[in-house]
Amino acid sequence: MNYIIKVICFLTLNIVLAQETAQKLTPAPNYRLASKFSPSNIAKLVHSTSVRPNWLKNGNRFWYQYKTTEGSNYYIVDADKRTKTKLFDNAKMAKWLTEITKDPYDAKHLPRFNFKFVKNETAIRFRVTSTEKVDVTEKEKELTKTDTTSIKKDSTLTKNKKPLKKENKVYHFEYKLGSNALTIIDNKKESEKKWKMWANISPDSTIVLFSKNYNLYWMDKENFLKAVKDEKDTTIVENQWTKDGEENYSYGGYARGENNETKEKNKDKRKSISGIWSHDSKKFVFQKGDYRHIKDLWVINSVANQRPTLETYKYHMAGEQEYYKPEVLIFDMPSKKINRIKLDTTIQQDINIYKAPIKKSNFSDEFKPALLLSKKNKIYYSTKSRDRKRINICVADINTGETKTLIKEELNTYVEEKPLVLFNNEQELIHWSERDGWAHFYLYDSNGKLKRQITKGEFHAEKFVNINEKERVLYFTANGVTKNQDPYYEHLFKINLNGSDLKNLNAGDYNTNTSMSDSNKYFVSNYSRVNTVPKSELRNNNGNVVLSLEEADLSQLMATGYKFPEPFKMKADDGITDIYGVMYKPFNFNEKLTYPLLEYVYPGPQTEAVNKSFSVRMDRLDRMAQIGFIVVTLGNRGGHPSRSKWYHNYGYGNLRDYGLADKKYVAEQLADKHAFIDINKVGIFGHSGGGFMSTAAMLVYPDFFKAAVSSAGNHDNSIYNSWWSETHHGILEEKDDDGSIKYKYVIDKNQSLAKNLKGNLMLITGDVDNNVHPGGTIRMANALIKANKRFDFMLLPGQRHSFGNMTEYSFWLRADHFSKHFLNQEPKSVDIIEMNRDKPLRH
Repeated sequence: MNYIIKVICFLTLNIVLAQETAQKLTPAPNYRLASKFSPSNIAKLVHSTSVRPNWLKNGNRFWYQYKTTEGSNYYIVDADKRTKTKLFDNAKMAKWLTEITKDPYDAKHLPRFNFKFVKNETAIRFRVTSTEKVDVTEKEKELTKTDTTSIKKDSTLTKNKKPLKKENKVYHFEYKLGSNALTIIDNKKESEKKWKMWANISPDSTIVLFSKNYNLYWMDKENFLKAVKDEKDTTIVENQWTKDGEENYSYGGYARGENNETKEKNKDKRKSISGIWSHDSKKFVFQKGDYRHIKDLWVINSVANQRPTLETYKYHMAGEQEYYKPEVLIFDMPSKKINRIKLDTTIQQDINIYKAPIKKSNFSDEFKPALLLSKKNKIYYSTKSRDRKRINICVADINTGETKTLIKEELNTYVEEKPLVLFNNEQELIHWSERDGWAHFYLYDSNGKLKRQITKGEFHAEKFVNINEKERVLYFTANGVTKNQDPYYEHLFKINLNGSDLKNLNAGDYNTNTSMSDSNKYFVSNYSRVNTVPKSELRNNNGNVVLSLEEADLSQLMATGYKFPEPFKMKADDGITDIYGVMYKPFNFNEKLTYPLLEYVYPGPQTEAVNKSFSVRMDRLDRMAQIGFIVVTLGNRGGHPSRSKWYHNYGYGNLRDYGLADKKYVAEQLADKHAFIDINKVGIFGHSGGGFMSTAAMLVYPDFFKAAVSSAGNHDNSIYNSWWSETHHGILEEKDDDGSIKYKYVIDKNQSLAKNLKGNLMLITGDVDNNVHPGGTIRMANALIKANKRFDFMLLPGQRHSFGNMTEYSFWLRADHFSKHFLNQEPKSVDIIEMNRDKPLRH
């Protein structure tokens, strides 16, 4: 009897063990499924997902393009009439284009149009390039004749003389809305408009400013029109205004991104000068910066066309005692005199000059000069202390430069700012502030006296949208007003300037993106969540739906087996703070398998890498999951600014470790909730700040995070740009006995923990990254080598911060890394088969 009992127990134990073993089975890496959702393939499956209105100047009208699996359609909407009609009939347009150009078109395959509304917005003009070859333009003919003449001079070359050049014929069309014909305007191709790269045109078009050899130049309209026709016209009269400009203390002409070869090639060319015009075109306000004392940084492009090229640029690193020296100059057009705003140049500070907002109906205009906020003789600007803890909002007289402070803000962390709003004949101001722990709008008079707080409560007022001055109503976006929703969902609101009658104008459990008409009577609302089909509608300023516009066509995407990700909410490591995230599963998910967990991270603090709306950018999330992982994104304390100031500034003074405890604790909660997550196989990856954070996680929690891929990481923030590091981590101002200020910056670096590495780490960087310098990744590698650690390292030649055309390659490096260490399979082929499979073979 005892023997039978022992046998039964043995068999039972083996059954249990077999069940546990089956539950521990991990999926095989599915590279084919991941390649199915490459960016190029996704572009064939999903087209338009939102309406981007192009507001017109006449009435409350806009046009937009929307593409589905049936092709592109163009619509014009009249909000007042509540009508949505096609801008033209696609079949008729295809017929007309075919008849005129002799090239075949059909309704589903029209070219992409670049419309320009003309004749009081009753007609559109656009160009189409045909396959027919014609002689080059007259200007190019002359150049060809010159070349031919020179060839004739050498008898040995006449036999090889090239014929005159040909080019594709261009048709410049006009279509009168509602008509039944297409008119040819001319056959001139659109000019390259190289002048747009350098010309700063006054609002009245009478004078054009530009930079040359580090100085300010100007020309009148007559000479500018010559330059539009031919920039090399020797009869163009240029007028030099300044003579004291020099490199890194110049009047425009900034050369960021130029290497030693292109810098020499372009040194005598006209270049741009950024500045802000007075509305009457009589003044030009320019912020001149002195960078001469800022130290240089370099990157070398080893895969340049011929010789490797050197790029030298000024780069201020955190904690360096030197700082940029700004000054604000006021150029008077009639007298050609130069004045300046009276600033305290003895302190280290940043200057921000407020601009007038651009009307939505002017967005598509070719000519839209930057204008001062004030239409009167005033310049509104702000000064921010080097430690970003103090900000002053000031106003200066445009004629004298005399200035006064209107509003002061001061915090113990850092002060954020938004554009200033000026209204009521410039008698009132609306200022955005986080002074009570939440972002809100405050009403001031023109002398800087606080009249009242407009919005208040435990929510985040995000952005000024519009104002109805007559009815004294403010329109703005906000987060977290509805307490039972994800606080990151943004909505459009209105409120009276006296603080009454707050109203959500596009309520619903969705994230929204809006575009309001200049009249503030209507707005387009695009709305979705990560797990819903995006929709678009037109609403009025009371929040009522006027028209349903579009619903995204996801039919082909769904036919592939695509499944929406799953939002979730967990607790932060403090057990109190809500953390919001999204889970991405393989589309062939099998609940009987156990999946490694990968966290895709970006720590902020200026944002969090957690999608709130449906997105087709899948390369780091949905697509990574298809390899055979559960991929999650989640926030962390110290992350997104659209919550409380406390939440946003949680990491102040601890910019390395502040988000890691939350990442670890949420992973543990997810594993407790879902049996299909293997808590013993947790990986982490990210780019830029995420590259920094993913490596930090491996070193701070080496027994928890087992593998990481860190790309373009700022592992050593002491060699990253001062704006980001000093703002979000903090820098101390210390006064010496003589009253001079010294700046003290101390921050934890990833390489100081290199000895802690236990898991499998891959580092990737581009070698010409002039944002997060490759030196950060190389220093991390150096520390790991000195600690006798094994790790993987990849340098992407010729790549900037985003990796450009090697983004796809970096995806498969990441897939290989996690497949090898978590799925126990490593690709053996030298070729990345998934990148080569769908490419056509060419000889």
